[in-house]
Amino acid sequence: MATELTHDLSSDRARPAQRRPLFTLPAVLGLGLLALSGWYAIRSLTPDHGDPVAASLLTFEKQDRLTVFSAQLALVSASQDERAFGLLKSKQIAVIPARVDYTIDLSQMDKARMKWDEASSHLDVTLPPLELSRPNLDEAHAQYLREGVWITSDAQAKLTRDNTLVAEKQAADQARNPALLALARNSAKDAIRQNLAIPLQVAGYGAVNVTVHFDGEPAGN
Repeated sequence: MATELTHDLSSDRARPAQRRPLFTLPAVLGLGLLALSGWYAIRSLTPDHGDPVAASLLTFEKQDRLTVFSAQLALVSASQDERAFGLLKSKQIAVIPARVDYTIDLSQMDKARMKWDEASSHLDVTLPPLELSRPNLDEAHAQYLREGVWITSDAQAKLTRDNTLVAEKQAADQARNPALLALARNSAKDAIRQNLAIPLQVAGYGAVNVTVHFDGEPAGN
């Protein structure tokens, strides 16, 4: 039996695949633009010309979807193929990097999602649920280990397609891991809190206390 090794995976076998959640550049740029637009929007509405809720809503105006967190995953998938009545058997193991983005649909933000308490200068914000993007597989940097006496081009193409389908499902499942979801939610809360509190203070609303929670969570959580 011949074995085709397209990449040395001995080091990958020695250690489990890493799943490293990262706050990636697109997320940072998106939050920076949100902060900048929020500052200009709220700056244009002083306490004499509007209430903090209306001013805060301007922060989200023209913002469609905000990426608050990105998880980088390393997926290991296996596939098999049989041809010639089972005489030609082949197997392929793939290690595929992938990214899943966690976003908030800011178009859902309205006055009903914001409550202002003037006595305590407290703004409570309720965010819509997090949305997960379709896994983005980086197959250009995938690593493959193939085994088989003779692997035809059709068999290899099928093995790769099957690996991709398995990896996409794995990525979607891993992205819903409670630990990653908690990191994404906390990242979203911190981003929204900072992008509302600071512009409101600069605009003259005082030391504003902003608490953020998602649908279904207790207020102030």
